Amino acid sequence: MSQSVPPPPGGNPYAGGPGGDAAQQPYPGGPGTGPAAQQPFPQYGAPVQPPAPARDNVGLGLLAALVAALVGAGVYGGIGGAIEREIGYAAVGVGLLVGFAAGKVGGRNPLLQGASVVLAAGAVYLGQLVTIAVILSKLGEGSFTEIFFQNFGEVMELWKMAADGMTYVFLGIGALTGFAGAKKGAA
Repeated sequence: MSQSVPPPPGGNPYAGGPGGDAAQQPYPGGPGTGPAAQQPFPQYGAPVQPPAPARDNVGLGLLAALVAALVGAGVYGGIGGAIEREIGYAAVGVGLLVGFAAGKVGGRNPLLQGASVVLAAGAVYLGQLVTIAVILSKLGEGSFTEIFFQNFGEVMELWKMAADGMTYVFLGIGALTGFAGAKKGAA
């Protein structure tokens, strides 16, 4: 007289007592039990987590680099005008900001790396022009906006007269760190 033991509630139906269905299952809790038993042939190589979103949007990367260049130029020029001299670390910061923004938003596209070089150098140049306008406004030549926007040609002429070797070194530093920032941001 063999009686089957009912499975425990929520438990393994194959882990029954003597004479039950346990004879069909050599080891209770082994293969064929648990959540994996619901899918008899799991898909091997299927990703565990969804892949990261693609960042290959060149247009958004260029827009982010342009915005970062304008912000970086303003900060660079404001700092330079406040202390009335140029700082190499600020040029490094501008280049990294521009490049990192382009790479982070746009991805690994080589176009973004080249654009970061150009935009970072342009941002340092624009920052140097802002520095001149801030210094002139501090000297009482007019307001910053009047000097910078209404007399932009004269500000550029002053930049040409004041440019020395270090001015061009800072432009190169900004361009180089723009390239490095784009590669780091895309990683």
